[in-house]
Amino acid sequence: FNNVESTLAGNFPVLRRLYGDEGWQALIHAFYRDHDCQTPLFTELAREFLRYLDARAGTDTGHDDPTWLRELAHYEWIELALQISEARNDEIAHDPHGDLLDGRPLVSPLAWPLAYAWPVHRIGPDYRPETQPEVPTLLMLRREADGTVSFHALTALSFRLLQRLDAEPALDGREHLLALAAEACAPDLDAFLRDGAAMLAQMHAEGTILGTRLD
Repeated sequence: FNNVESTLAGNFPVLRRLYGDEGWQALIHAFYRDHDCQTPLFTELAREFLRYLDARAGTDTGHDDPTWLRELAHYEWIELALQISEARNDEIAHDPHGDLLDGRPLVSPLAWPLAYAWPVHRIGPDYRPETQPEVPTLLMLRREADGTVSFHALTALSFRLLQRLDAEPALDGREHLLALAAEACAPDLDAFLRDGAAMLAQMHAEGTILGTRLD
């Protein structure tokens, strides 16, 4: 039990502080007692804990849990998931110097855009929101070359662009930007394309976009 508790405390440090000593021990005891883990691997223990929180939310046991609890837990877990991901930047053939407008931009498999209903990156012992914001929290996690995970806030436009690049890989960069302009009802198409091209270039410079697809 102590190994399980200490591992989860390391995986979910904000949750650990929010619950305090007594509450955290009770939560992990309940998980240890009630959850039927699907794998014995310690690297998967945090994912099993997420599954437990999902199941707990639908029972009387979890009726006192904050509404944002599962999103916060997912946010804390996703860092570990990205750290141990076996994805590699060279697994898809690409040209790192390709034209991002005429070519098909490739998003790094180690750059994960995320959308949450709650401001999970701000929640902690001193901030426990009671009302869900009208605007979602859009974030991106990216694993850097040295293995560290960096966190970035996204605008609605940059989040949607990353969504489109992943969902429709057959389109080139210009086609994606034109589609985005139509979605946004952009009044000045030329200005939108200029700004969009700059956004693609910035994403490429920081490693979110690797280049253009060759397949």
